[in-house]
Amino acid sequence: MPAKDTLITITRQYGSGGREISKMVAEKLGVRRYDRQIVATAARRMHDENINQDDLKQLVESAYNVPENCLGNLGDYAYVRVPEHNKMYIEQAKVILGIAKEEKSAVFVGRCADYILRDFPHMYSIYIYADDEFRKRRSIERYGSRSLKELDAVDKQRKRYYAYYTGRTWGDPQNYDLMINTGHMPLEAAADLIVKYVDLAQSFESPAEDK
Repeated sequence: MPAKDTLITITRQYGSGGREISKMVAEKLGVRRYDRQIVATAARRMHDENINQDDLKQLVESAYNVPENCLGNLGDYAYVRVPEHNKMYIEQAKVILGIAKEEKSAVFVGRCADYILRDFPHMYSIYIYADDEFRKRRSIERYGSRSLKELDAVDKQRKRYYAYYTGRTWGDPQNYDLMINTGHMPLEAAADLIVKYVDLAQSFESPAEDK
């Protein structure tokens, strides 16, 4: 098992089982997993805790929205340049950074966490994807039989959001330490693979890399 402070970020294709895998990884490492609660925490900070459940739910659902005609690079933590209509990203980034600094080890799902935490030592970015047949089967079991077109629409939104705030391409292999096709193995095996990868990667690190 990884012995050092370890931050793991999981980016997932919709229907690949990435959220479930993130929960398994967190349990195996004995750390907390952060997903939608990041949005909830950011929303409460923005509204001084005075936000009702309906508004909070709407903010969570719209957290990946970006303007259709305004794609560009807002990377390098350029929070002050984020448009007024989406100050949510600023607060989410602050929440993610705060958790990473305070807890040292955690699992994060989505929210550009792989980019936000890219300069942290012992941070490992994972991309979870699957073939279309697997995603369609999982949709029947988990998502109310949404069509593949609907699943792809969610991924398109995530891709736009990621590009807008990071200037990177969502799903580009160069942005991740490990990519796993869950259509080729059980989700539990994928979680084990992530833990083993991190353990192996840390075993090759030199003392000078421990910052």
